[in-house]
Amino acid sequence: MKRTELNLTERRTIEALLHRKVNVTEIARRINRHRATVYREIKRNFFEDNELLQLNGYYGMLAQKSAAERRARRRKLVRIPELREAVIDRLQEGWSPEQIAGRLKFEGHVTTVSHETIYSYVYSPDGQSQALARYLPDRRKKRRPRYARTLRDMMFPLERSIHNRPEHVKDRSVFGDWEGDLMIFRREHGKTNVASLVERKTRYAVLFRNNDRSSKHFIARLMNVMEPLPHTARQSITFDRRIEFSGWRKLKPGIGTEAWFCDPQAPWQKGSVENLNKRARRYLPRDTPISTFSDCDMKAICERLNGTPRKCLGWQTPTEAFAEELRKLG
Repeated sequence: MKRTELNLTERRTIEALLHRKVNVTEIARRINRHRATVYREIKRNFFEDNELLQLNGYYGMLAQKSAAERRARRRKLVRIPELREAVIDRLQEGWSPEQIAGRLKFEGHVTTVSHETIYSYVYSPDGQSQALARYLPDRRKKRRPRYARTLRDMMFPLERSIHNRPEHVKDRSVFGDWEGDLMIFRREHGKTNVASLVERKTRYAVLFRNNDRSSKHFIARLMNVMEPLPHTARQSITFDRRIEFSGWRKLKPGIGTEAWFCDPQAPWQKGSVENLNKRARRYLPRDTPISTFSDCDMKAICERLNGTPRKCLGWQTPTEAFAEELRKLG
C-alpha cells in the first residue's frame, strides 16, 4: 500500500539524524522516503522561537502533533454535523466551495472551513456516497492533483483586481459599468445555464441563456449580447473568479470592455449582480428545466425585473433609468 503520511517513528528518526548533522538525502535514504518528502516535512514543521534561538529546530513529537491537527481540520466536516449540513445546503444551491468558505467567514461563524477542505470532503468516500460532486460548477469524477491545477492568479492577474478599478466604477457615478455572473441549475437539466448582468448605476438587468459551461462559449455569447450597446454603455464588467470567466482577455479587443475580478472567495464584492440573482431565482429556481426556456421567456423575466421601481433610483424603474442614460449619450 502506498504510504502518504510520515509516522512518528520516521519523524523521530529525522529529528535524531538532523541533530547529528546528517544531510537530507541520506536521511531520506535511511527512512526509505523521497528526499523531497523529507525537505517538505522539515520546512513545514520547523519550530522557530524569535527570543530563544537555541530552541529553533525540527522536533519529531511537535511535527506529529501538527500533522494530527491538520488531519483533524480535514475531517471537520465529518465531526461537525451542523457545519456539514450548512456546506451541503449551499452546494445544492449552486454555490462553489470558494463562495461557501468565504461566506461562512464573512458571516462570522465560530467554526469555518476552507474551500480545500470542502473539495476534499466532496471527493471523499462520504461525499461520493452523496454524489456531491454533481453540484460543483466544474464537475469531475475525481479531483485533479492540487499542483496540477491551473493557478487562478494566472487566469485573473493582480492588475485586474477589483481594488484597481477606477473610482467612478466604485461609486456608480458613471454609466456603463456592469457586473456579471452565472446562474446554475440542477445537473439533470444538462449544461444549460443563465448569465446574469446588471448595470451598476441604473440596476438594469440582462439575463440570457447559455447552452454550454465553457469559457469560450460564454465569452462569445456575452460579446454578442453587449455589442449592440454604444461603447460608453459597456465600459467594464466585474466578475468573480469562476473558470467560465477565464476568457475575459477577449473582451477588450472584441468589444472594448474592461474586465475586473473580485478577491478570491469574495462574491459579495459584486453585490448588485448577487442581488439580481436572488430576485431572478423567484422566476428561475434551481430545479427549472432551463433548456425549455426561449429567448422570449428570458426577455419577459428581464422586463419584469427592470419594470419594478427601485428606491435607490428615486423610485424610477431600471428600464426608465437605463433609457435616460442612453438618451444622454445622444
